[in-house]
Parts: sequence; structure tokens; C-alpha cells
Amino acid sequence: MRTILSCLLALAPTAALAQCGGSFSSFVENLKAEAVSRGHMAQSVNTFFAGIRQDQKVILADRRQGVFQLPFIDFSRRLISQNRIDRGRANGQRYADIFDRIADEYGVSPGVLLAFWAFETDYGSFQGDFNTANALVTLAHDCRRPELFRPQIFAALKLYEQGDFDPARTTGAWAGEIGMVQMLPGDILENGIDGDGDGQVSLKTSAADALMSGGKMLSHLGWRAGEPWLQEVTVPADLDWSLSGLSTTLPASQWTDKGVQARSGALADLPGSLILPQGHKGPAFLAYPNFRVYFEWNQSFTYVLTAAYFATRLEGARIYDAGNPSPGLSDAQMKALQTRLQALGHDVGAIDGILGAGTRAAVQSEQKRLGLPADAWPTLKLLQALQ
Repeated sequence: MRTILSCLLALAPTAALAQCGGSFSSFVENLKAEAVSRGHMAQSVNTFFAGIRQDQKVILADRRQGVFQLPFIDFSRRLISQNRIDRGRANGQRYADIFDRIADEYGVSPGVLLAFWAFETDYGSFQGDFNTANALVTLAHDCRRPELFRPQIFAALKLYEQGDFDPARTTGAWAGEIGMVQMLPGDILENGIDGDGDGQVSLKTSAADALMSGGKMLSHLGWRAGEPWLQEVTVPADLDWSLSGLSTTLPASQWTDKGVQARSGALADLPGSLILPQGHKGPAFLAYPNFRVYFEWNQSFTYVLTAAYFATRLEGARIYDAGNPSPGLSDAQMKALQTRLQALGHDVGAIDGILGAGTRAAVQSEQKRLGLPADAWPTLKLLQALQ
């Protein structure tokens, strides 16, 4: 799921924003007033919001994302199967002409979109059965991330006025994404493409439309045409591990001088960051500039790395060398670590047991201070040292 919007619609200055929380019905009435102030016709606004209902299942889904607590090796093995690889390569051949168009127009390699297609909807076989309008309004009313979802309500309203969205029937993921590669309404407005030439943008039923739209969106988000995104590497045992992580970017020549080598072929002649998802004893990757675009689609580090790695597998890369990483922490231990890091002044975000970017940065900082291998992988030794 994407958690950063590619399009924030301008807010109308003539009406107060509908505030999150409180009475759901009052929140909807305020949304309606705001929609009219934005220039939408009252009749279409009333029709769009007429059947809106709060969906508690959406809130439960938003709170229940424990899969992202899994470390990279476990997470990637759960999501990547031989069946998904075989189907991905078969779809790559089936839609070769579409992928050729995407490569020509947007510079996005087939494996990238095939990986998203696989992870988001299992190549279109399950696109979600949540009512999209209800999901968006429910999440905007909830005060956890209202700024993320409010703009999407008005984008959905605009799609409705164009005849491309049915508030009663349009369904998708719990977070409001629609179609085979799961795009939010604002992204559809900005990047929707009629890939099959039938005069409609049908992301739920047309693979050509979905894939072309996904390619355009990645290009809009900053994808650099024709460049790689991720490459597995080997690292020397005496490397300065504090250089790992997305905060450090070095030219390929400097990584080579430090003993970092491509596991297959040669390093790309591009700046890159060394990614050690489970520390210096586990898998190692060099992430190139395009890798950062993945975070515009989804903010989970583990999801992003797995999707980027799967894209390379679909294009012929070897299975990564898992190495022998040090054991990670349990959920309770991770939360205890985050609590301690927060007490030390680090911004780790929510105490959720998830090894996100903030927690990784804090772990690496404390490892360096304590003289431990500063590879951003939390271990029991680190937790004990901090306690």
C-alpha cells in the first residue's frame, strides 16, 4: 500500500476544513460544505456522500499491520514464491508490448511493475472488497493520518463527476487504493492512462490501463529512465558499518575502493547506499537513486526492499545470499528498545515494534556510540547495553 500521496489537491480557503474525530455525521456534513466551497455542484456532492458509512473494519485493518514487523528474510520469503515468479515472467511475456511501451515512454523496467502487480493484488486476482468511498472518509475521520486521506475524498468526488467512480459500487483495498496496481484516486486523476485504447481508464479490469498508469505514476514520482534500482553485493568483514543505510550515498568507485563488489556482474556507475536489512552478517544490497522512488509508493522499508528485490529476481537476478544474521528481537523487545531510544531523545515514531527508518537511524547512532557494529540491526546485546 502507498502511504505518501503523489498529489495533494489545493485546499479551498473559503471554508473551514472538516476536522477529524467527533461525530461522524457532522464530519461528513462538513466535508460536503467544503466540497461545495471547492466548486463542486451541490447535487453531485449530495449524491456522492448520500450513502457514506463509517467502516470499523477499515480502522481494524489500519491498526493490524503486524506483517511489517517481520525481518526482511522472513518477509521476502513469505511474499516471493516460485509460483509468483513463474506467473510474473508469464505476464511479462503476455503483455510484452505494453511493457515495451512503458519502457519507451516512462523508462520503467518490466520487473518493477510486475513486482507491484504481484504484491498489491496477486496479478489482479484480488483487488480488495472494501467500499472505497467509505474507506477514505473513515480514514480521514480517524485522527491517525487524516491529512493523508482527506485529499483523496475530493479526488474520488472528481472521478465520480467524470463518470469514473461509483461511491456505492467502487471497491478496493482498505486504504482506498483501486485497481490491479492499487492507485489512490488522486493518482488516478493525475496519472490514469487508457492503455488499451477503449476510451476508458479501467484500472480494475484492464491490465494495459493499470500497468501504463503505474508506469506514468512512477515517472511522475521521479523514476530515472533506464537506470537500475537495486543490486545485491558482497561486503568485506572490516567495512565501516556506519556507512550503511540510506543516509549515506557514495559513488560506485568509492564503494569498490572499500571492497564492496557486485555479487553478479559489475556495480552500476551510479551513486548508491549500502543496505544491510538484517545487519552486517545478513544480505547486502546497493540501492541506487531509483530505489528511493519506492518510498513514494509505500513507506515500509521491508516492503520496499522486498518489492525492489523481487523486481530484480523477475529480471533474472539470483536468490540473495541470506548469510547468517544475528537473531533479531521479539515484538516486546523491539517495543522496549523503541521506548528506551525515545527516552534517549531519538525520534522513532510510534512504539509499534516495527523497524522503520526512524528506529534504524536511532539504533545505528547508539551502536556507534557504544562501539558496536553500527549496522542498524537491533540485537539483544544492544538492548541490554541500553538498559
